[in-house]
This record gives sequence, structure tokens and C-alpha cells, in this order.
Amino acid sequence: MSSSSLAALCKGLPLNPLPVSPGRDVQLPHAPMRTPDLSLEEEKLALQNSLRYIPTEFHDILAPEFAEELHQYGHIYMYRFYPQIEMRAYPINDYPCKTKQAAAIMHMIMNNLDPRVAQFPQELVTYGGNGQVFSNWAQFWLVMHYLSEMTDEQTLIMYSGHPLGLFPSHRDAPRVVITNGMVIPNYSSREEYEKMFAMGITMYGQMTAGSYCYIGPQGIVHGTVLTVMNAGRRYLGLNNLSGKVFVTAGLGGMSGAQAKAAVIAGCIGVIAEIDAIPLKKRYQQGWLMQITNNLDDCILHIREAKKKRKPLSLGYHGNVVDLWERLVHEFESTGELLVDLGSDQTSLHNPYNGGYYPVQLSFEDANNTIHSDPQTFRKLVQESLRRQVRAINKLSDQGMFFWDYGNAFLLEAKRAGADIEKSGGGKTEFRYPSYVQHIMGDIFSLGFGPFRWVCTSSDPEDLSVTDLIATSVLENLSKDVMESVKQQYSDNIDWIKKAGEHKLVVGSQARILYSDQKGRISIAVAINKAIAEGKIKAPVVVSRDHHDVSGTDSPYRETSNIYDGSAFCADMAVQNFVGDSFRGATWVALHNGGGVGWGEVINGGFGMVLDGSEEAEKRAKMMLSWDVANGVARRCWSGNTRAYETICRTMTENSGLRVTLPFEVQDDSVLDRALQK
Repeated sequence: MSSSSLAALCKGLPLNPLPVSPGRDVQLPHAPMRTPDLSLEEEKLALQNSLRYIPTEFHDILAPEFAEELHQYGHIYMYRFYPQIEMRAYPINDYPCKTKQAAAIMHMIMNNLDPRVAQFPQELVTYGGNGQVFSNWAQFWLVMHYLSEMTDEQTLIMYSGHPLGLFPSHRDAPRVVITNGMVIPNYSSREEYEKMFAMGITMYGQMTAGSYCYIGPQGIVHGTVLTVMNAGRRYLGLNNLSGKVFVTAGLGGMSGAQAKAAVIAGCIGVIAEIDAIPLKKRYQQGWLMQITNNLDDCILHIREAKKKRKPLSLGYHGNVVDLWERLVHEFESTGELLVDLGSDQTSLHNPYNGGYYPVQLSFEDANNTIHSDPQTFRKLVQESLRRQVRAINKLSDQGMFFWDYGNAFLLEAKRAGADIEKSGGGKTEFRYPSYVQHIMGDIFSLGFGPFRWVCTSSDPEDLSVTDLIATSVLENLSKDVMESVKQQYSDNIDWIKKAGEHKLVVGSQARILYSDQKGRISIAVAINKAIAEGKIKAPVVVSRDHHDVSGTDSPYRETSNIYDGSAFCADMAVQNFVGDSFRGATWVALHNGGGVGWGEVINGGFGMVLDGSEEAEKRAKMMLSWDVANGVARRCWSGNTRAYETICRTMTENSGLRVTLPFEVQDDSVLDRALQK
């Protein structure tokens, strides 16, 4: 597409003439039909709300069309206004704009909606089944127009996908402030969400979908590699996972990373997927080495791979419950335990709208039942979860190590009545740990988390330069650090050196690694310097996943290893969002929902444009230090020893940082004596 076409895209909603409605593209995957169960008055309100974007003279034409979408799909996406262009992240200089910060945001938005990147591009869903960039296509056109007109003294305000407008601010203010799903707590239920989303008044932004920071599957591949490697260290006592079998489920927008990650980590990954489309997609892109829809073949492949001790990614086209139950049968009939590590990454934050498919129904029958008989579908999902947990429990009793992957698997299994309780456990503890409690939590407490950057030139050569910069920075930093920090640096140095050969770039020229506060700042400053010197041709956007040390309060995932009772409190995420905004972020986002589902989590994200200026370096130092230290300090106060050591070390390096430190109760009997009546 030419720059003139981008200019046309930025002129606002096309109305004269109205574009011909393309309908749903049969070549693209689509979001499941939603079942909001609106009353007639609520349907009228949904239709009225959608027509607010449309001049009155077009209402007679579009009202019936929007009503049909509402009845057929459970939401008004405005397919007529789906842009007939190649949706992708274009070089920043191609975008019409008055400030490069706005152009960088446009680059990121279009990447989130790129069909190669987005899970359901026509429904504006980036990943997770319902992680929206916007609620409808009118919002997309308006946002692009506002960004093209924005100056350095304006801020665009986003209310759950809706652009409220450009408001006067100042050069150091964020250019965009995003909130998604900020519903009054007593009304933050899934049922209320379905109605409010259908009425076009709120939106589930997931994490990096609604904050315009998704970088395709690379982010989750890297996180999954680290998780599997550290699971092997913790549960199996191994640094080398050759010959070890990891069984899980899901090959969609996020979960598809598991296949690639298993091979990079050196193990045998067996991933069940009920939907043929994502399964074939992962096979065609080379992430799945083999696929089968036959359980006999699946077991044969596992045994052969174990014998050869070679990495393998095997996709099983079928329901994961059947796979778990077959593995139980193999053990009971042969005495051979064929699985060492187990998890699940189906979209159980959205269990009754296509996030999880019950074993009793075929894929096609399940999709029909979701819409035709939602109550029966709910019962079947819960029965299926109980069966899955029974099989996992039997294998776990024989030595298989299972963990929750932060997708609400254990939470929904508990709600379904599965045998998942932990004797003497707290509200966030189950029979199996979450991967944060046992694996990633220790990494977060050291201040490490998913730091990302995007080269807005769209030039792979710029990305290669940033890879070399990041490698050099981490190698220098790792020379004089404690052993636990050195291990994390080493894992990420190895990752970044091999990133190119793994061919993980999909969409924007982006990279991810896990780093602590010192590493993030040092990499950002070095990249900014390279831009100033012309070694990198265009600005670079730095960001992170919300799934980080400070970004998210989620009692069943990110804060599941907070044991002082505050795991359900959201001060950290809100403070993170606010603090980033006045310390130099280019845009900030605060969401209800994400990862484990609507109403279960509050999370905050940011994007920052590095343009080679002294101001950009100053903002990076100030904001990135806060963005990490906030979460480390909170984890320290909750009683985490690693976080205590990390924040104390950080205070010695920064005289302006003073954190309240906890005094530990050395003798629990003091508490018992004090509470005796």
C-alpha cells in the first residue's frame, strides 16, 4: 500500500460513498458467536450506540445491517468498514502525522490487526479468543484520524475502544491514555460483560491487545521457553530436557507458542488442539514437526522420540481430555509413565464461549451448542474439566509434574467441582501450583520480566543491530552479579543470540527478552544512542508484556505468590499505570481482565518511543526504573526474600530510592500466644 493510501486511511470513516460491505471473509478465522442474551430494550440500546458513529442520513441503510450482525454474531463489528487494504505495520515514515510518537502508535495498532498476527482480524481480536484492539471498525478509523492530526501538546483518550477525543496536554504527557473494562466492581461479572460488550459500552482488551503492544507469537514463545526450562530445573533437577515429555493443550494465538518453545527447550512437546485451522497453521509455519489425529500414532511417536532423545513438537488433532485419559491407560496397562511435565494453555479465561471445548462433543457440534444451548454447553465443559483433572491426578500420583499455566485452568476446574483442592491452602493455592508460584515468581522477584522493542523502520537490519546491542549490554552486566541473576542473564543472552535462526518475527520487526531494571535501562539507552548516531534508521518503541513484575495484579497468576493476603488488591497495577504516565511513557493502558479472565485481574501496560533525543534517554531512565522497582518493592513488602534482596541492592545503586522494608516475625509462637484466649 502506498503512503497516499495510508493518508486516505487517516481521513476518517469512509462515508461518501459508503463502502460495499464485504461481510465475513471465509479465508480468515473468526471469533465464536457470542450469546449476550439481550432484552429488546438492550438490543435497541446496542443499535443506538453503534449508530452514534454514523451520520443520521445513513441510519436507514446501516441500522438493519448492524441489527443483523447483533443477532447473528452477538456483537456489532461493522464489517462494512473493514479496511480493504493490506493491514500490517508500515515503516513509520509512511504514516501521515504531526508527531512521530503518533505514527509509532499507528504502526503498533496496525501490527495488532495484521492477519498474520491477529487471531480473528475481522473481529479486531488479537489473541486469547476475545482480546480486542477496538470494539468495532468505526473506532479504528476514528483513532487513525485522531493520531494523524495529533500534536505534541494533545492526548488521545480511549474509553474501552472508544476514542473520546483529543484533549490539550503538554509535550511530556502521554500521547494516548487507554482504559479498558473499568467496570464498577459489583458489576464486573462475566454475564454483565457479555451484555455490556454487546451494547458497545465496554471492551476486554486482554493485555497487549488493547494496549497496542502485541508483537506476535515471539513474546509467548520466549516466556514459554523460560517456563519449560525452569520447570525442568525445579521439578526434574535437569538443565537438559532431552528425552523428557511435556504434554499440554492449545495451538491458537498465544498457546501455539508451546510447540516452538518445546523444541527450543530441547524436549518432546505433545500439544492437543481441537481446531484444525490453528493446528495446520502451526504445522505450515514449521512450529509443529508432526501432526496426527490418531491416539495410537500419538503414543507411538512419543515412544520413538523418547528412545531417540531428540526434540519433537507433535500436534494431536483431538481433545486433550482423550489424550490425558489415553496416557493413563498406557500407564495402567504397561506401567510406563510417558509424560514428565504437564500443563494446559486453552483459553479457560473464556470457558463457555469457545475458550475450552468439552470432550463429549465434536468441534462442530460444540460450536453449534455454544449458541443454541449455552446451559447444556456449560454443564458439558464442567464435566469435561472434571474428567481432565481425574486423569492428571492419576499421572501426577505416579511422578508427573503438572502446573497451571495462568489460563485459569485450576480456577475453572475448582468451580466445576474437580478434585483440585489443596489441604490447608489459601485462596490462591490448589493441588498444583501456578507457573508463577513455582517458576516465574522467583524471576519476577529478581526484577526480571518481558522487556520488548519494535523497530518502526520495519527493516530487519535495524532489528539485527538491536540484537547485537542487547547481547553486548547483557554480557557486560553479567560479569559482576549474583548467581541467580547471572543464570537469568545467561538464558537471555543465549536466547537473543539464537533469535534470528528461530525465525520468530511475525509482523513488526520486534524482539523480546527477560531483563531486570538495570538491563532494561541499559538496553534502552544504548538503542537510543544508536538511533542518534544513525546506526538505527528510525525510532524504536520499547514496551513489555503486562505479565511482568509490576504490571499486573492477578491472584491466580502474576500475584499468586503474594502470601500476605494482598493478592486480590490492585494497587500495584494502578500505581504502575499512573506512575508510568508522568515519568515519560508515550502511551499507557489500564485494563480489567487479561490472562485469567474478566473480573479476575487488573493490569497496566505502556509504550515508549525512543527517537535518539536526550529527552528520550531521560524518560527511559526515569520510567523504566519505576516500572520495575514498583513491583519489586511490593513483593518485598509481602515477605518475598528475593525481592527484599533485590530492592535493597537497588537502593544502594540509587540514592533517590527509599523503600519501606518489612520486619520479619522470627518466631510464629509469638502470634499464637498473642491470639490465645
